[in-house]
Amino acid sequence: MQHPVGSPLPPPHQPGHGPALGWSPAAHHPGPPQGPAPVPPQAPGPPTAPRQAPAPPRQAPHPASGPAPHQPAPAPGPHHPGPAPASETTGHVALPPGGPVAVPSVPPATAAAPDPTTTTLAVLLIGPAGAGKTSVAKYWADHRRVPTAHISLDDVREWVRSGFADPQTGWNEHSEAQYRLARRTCGFSARNFLANGISCILDDAVFPDRPVVGLGGWKRHVGPGLLPVVLLPGLDIVLERNAERSGNRRLTDEEVARIHGRMAGWYGSGLPIIDNSQLDIPDTAHLLDEVLSRSIASPPNW
Repeated sequence: MQHPVGSPLPPPHQPGHGPALGWSPAAHHPGPPQGPAPVPPQAPGPPTAPRQAPAPPRQAPHPASGPAPHQPAPAPGPHHPGPAPASETTGHVALPPGGPVAVPSVPPATAAAPDPTTTTLAVLLIGPAGAGKTSVAKYWADHRRVPTAHISLDDVREWVRSGFADPQTGWNEHSEAQYRLARRTCGFSARNFLANGISCILDDAVFPDRPVVGLGGWKRHVGPGLLPVVLLPGLDIVLERNAERSGNRRLTDEEVARIHGRMAGWYGSGLPIIDNSQLDIPDTAHLLDEVLSRSIASPPNW
């Protein structure tokens, strides 16, 4: 496109911007000169008083009722910064990061026994297959007066669908790795729940003859404030409960007996032990509160 001679060229276009300031389309398309016609000279006359500029017309007051006429908003500037941007409501809630759970503070000797039903706690329920860990943990969490989460290691292990390393087919490096990964995931979840005021109860079949992998691993992933409690009913009870299971949760009687025999090593360990052979789930949960009250007053050395 050609421009007439003497017409100023438009400034170069800048990406992301419209026409540059200071460039008028009228300058791009010149036409006949605009303005008042020249006035012929007149003979001088008597001097006249200078004329005053007319006052701006008064605006009629608004009627008592009816919509007010539209007034243009002032342009943004130093004195008129413009309307404030609307606040963003994304639903994001900042959560405190989860750190290792500290050991519960021991109350003074003159203080009453702490109430575990209203205290934010991290509990590890230990026991063999068929001890009732999951049932007691769920009931205990459901009937607390403070927010409480139940984290089952078996449930987290079974998050792996394709490629799940079932220990029933043999304990190998794959089942060991998935077990460790699930326990670390449980510990991460527990720390975050505790950091946000939600108690946790975890359950796992931890063996006393593997302290580094068992309790040592839970202490590393959750923190020294984790309170372990052992559920250890008689062998006949765990065999009966195991027979009611199905799928990969059910073990052979020989495996159940072997696990139960290894769990007997918790006697003399210093950890609190509950024999729930003759107790139903509500009674076991009530006894768990009593044990936890003593553990808060005098944390176990583990």
